[in-house]
Amino acid sequence: MQSSADRQLSLTGLLEDMRRDKLLSPNDYEQALGIRRQSGEASLHPLTLLARQNFHDARPNGKTLTEDALCEWLAGRVGMTACQIDPLEIDVPLVTDVMSYAFAERHRILAVRVTSDELVVATAEPDVASWVGDLEHVSRRTIRRVLAAPSSIERYRVEFYQLANSVSRARGDHAGASAVQNLETMLELGKAKAPDANDEHIVNIVDWLLQYAFDQRASDIHLEPRREVAHVRFRIDGVLHNVYELPAQVGTAVLARIKSLGRMNIAEKRKPQDSRLKSKTPSGQEVELRLSTLPTAFGEKLVMRIFDPQVLVRSFSELGFGKEDQRRWQQMVSNNHGIVFVTGPTGSGKTTTLYSTLKQLATTDVNVCSIEDPIEMVEASFNQMQVHPGIDLTFASGVRALLRQDPDIIMVGEVRDLETAEIAVQAALTGHLVLSTLHTNDAPSAFTRLQELGLPAYLIRSSVLGVMAQRLIRSLCPHCKKKQPTDEAVWKQLTAPWLVKTPEQVYTAVGCLECRGTGYMGRMGIYEVMPMTEALEPLVNEQTDQQKLRQAAMKEGMHSLRLSGAHKVAAGLTTMEEVMRVAPLARHSS
Repeated sequence: MQSSADRQLSLTGLLEDMRRDKLLSPNDYEQALGIRRQSGEASLHPLTLLARQNFHDARPNGKTLTEDALCEWLAGRVGMTACQIDPLEIDVPLVTDVMSYAFAERHRILAVRVTSDELVVATAEPDVASWVGDLEHVSRRTIRRVLAAPSSIERYRVEFYQLANSVSRARGDHAGASAVQNLETMLELGKAKAPDANDEHIVNIVDWLLQYAFDQRASDIHLEPRREVAHVRFRIDGVLHNVYELPAQVGTAVLARIKSLGRMNIAEKRKPQDSRLKSKTPSGQEVELRLSTLPTAFGEKLVMRIFDPQVLVRSFSELGFGKEDQRRWQQMVSNNHGIVFVTGPTGSGKTTTLYSTLKQLATTDVNVCSIEDPIEMVEASFNQMQVHPGIDLTFASGVRALLRQDPDIIMVGEVRDLETAEIAVQAALTGHLVLSTLHTNDAPSAFTRLQELGLPAYLIRSSVLGVMAQRLIRSLCPHCKKKQPTDEAVWKQLTAPWLVKTPEQVYTAVGCLECRGTGYMGRMGIYEVMPMTEALEPLVNEQTDQQKLRQAAMKEGMHSLRLSGAHKVAAGLTTMEEVMRVAPLARHSS
């Protein structure tokens, strides 16, 4: 595969090939001939320069000619495979070990996959192959070249080698340290040299970890110690992905660095700790992270929950509300007194809904107060207080204190016991709007849950304005979703007992590089909104029949979570399988 006549891509040569393949319209071609490199663009690859012009493909599909689109076209032309570099799929220690940074930089290449007998290398120069022989000799593997966007190769080459260098240096610096503070090495702790959390290499690793998580749209970062290594995993769209394996000593130092940033007690490794810290995304936005540590057999485990500040400025339609659901929800929260509950399991988006609602309600003429455990997002437009059991600041005592603060709207993080339920209801009956959450499967079961806590039916009837149950479902990836005929049996199961017309076609998840092969990208809510109406009030009594309550609510226009999901399926936003996976099957009597 060695070539004696390496030929680099040129702008004029590429333009000529694009004209021949009718990739550019005559107007765009004329405009492209006049491209002049600006200052600072002298070293830009011609593919990157062309992508910056935002030309449209003149062929029928009409897509914008991005670097990846141009690579795909060029790969087809020269008989190579196009590759979009997905950093989550790359084993960074392996690919950085197989060739030096100097070699990769000199030839503007990057290894993307390593097996026992093959090395897959990304390049942006299809006609440059003089480096192949040297690499085959050194790596003792067959080289397979793939075509990738030059800016991606450049970016990830720098990132991967910097990270590998920092990990290697940190490992060298802490070679004498105890592998990990775990149950098995407890006796050696006195002898161990503690890794320095402020070491520049550790600082680099933590900075990379946070920026990488923001870049990959992660909602949680997990740092999990094992005997020899520490696993780093990201949760993206509700699914965990393995990201990196750090040597155990380096993982311990990284954890110490994050605890130090979050003002946690670094010396305390036996008790769980909670804290928060603020950081900035690559685009300069402030992001809040909630930290939680847990002692495990192999040392402390850390989870960082990332709170996206954009959540607070999203509209209800962006959160997944349909027009009717939004109207009913707005009607419930526009009252000046009463209590409204949002229900669902942990991680179903309840807090996001409440924050978005409070942000909308928090005008200059009202006093909005909240008591939370913990405060998930700090928001300047309302007054937030955190539960602190150590000093007897519970939800119940917190609400009592809030009532003396002249509030108009109160948010109670969660109603967990009778005392909190009673004080929340008392606040609702004395002229305050109260918003809170409950852990129930659907909206009607919130009423029986309150009764199980010990709240009398007459208090529930007179104070509860309504309940909304919700779940988060994954949205279909817009780049690869595909139409298919609707499975009528599954559709009927999804929409029962409503007789909803079966759509001829629905979309299915396929999977592409953009969505990492999952077929989904991002998440949205499905909702079951149940306002308390005159028809429903008599059904909330000492012997509340949840089934009758549900049927009456459906007659009043309530849509189940599954029906809400079915509307999203019909609109081409998600799949029937995803709704069935997330939304519980409501029990209907005949």
